[in-house]
Amino acid sequence: MDPELSLGGPEDRQALEDFLGEQNALRVARRGELVDALDHPAVLAWSDGRLAGVTTYIVDGDDCEVLTLHAATRLAGTGTALLDAVLGIARGAGCARLWLVTTNDNVEALRFYQRRGFRLAALRPGAVDASRAALKPGIPPSGFFGIPIRDELELEFVLIEPTVG
Repeated sequence: MDPELSLGGPEDRQALEDFLGEQNALRVARRGELVDALDHPAVLAWSDGRLAGVTTYIVDGDDCEVLTLHAATRLAGTGTALLDAVLGIARGAGCARLWLVTTNDNVEALRFYQRRGFRLAALRPGAVDASRAALKPGIPPSGFFGIPIRDELELEFVLIEPTVG
């Protein structure tokens, strides 16, 4: 059964805070800054009255960033539904690209996004080490599969091809 999606509102704040807190995603360190996910719009996925997933995003001019995307259960379609919703929001806002940052250890995210048309756009070696030292000391030294977390990877989905002039 597909999740029911809704835009986050003030009445969802506690559920959103609890869910993102469980994912260690209330504050996101990326590109040398610490961003509070609760300060940005969210799409929520509900299943049987329970929060099944959340994505937060930032529309900034021609760009839309997927700040967070988490599903309570993997491989159930929740992440895809949330990503599709943000793609629709980005298109509706006239954005030229949708982008996100993940870490070098997050091979499941790399698989997920690349299967949905995202491409690697940037590598920032040592960026997570710097964020751990200066912004978010709670970032663990190693992550998925015991891989040391060191680098940021930026992925993008081009919505409007740039014109060559």
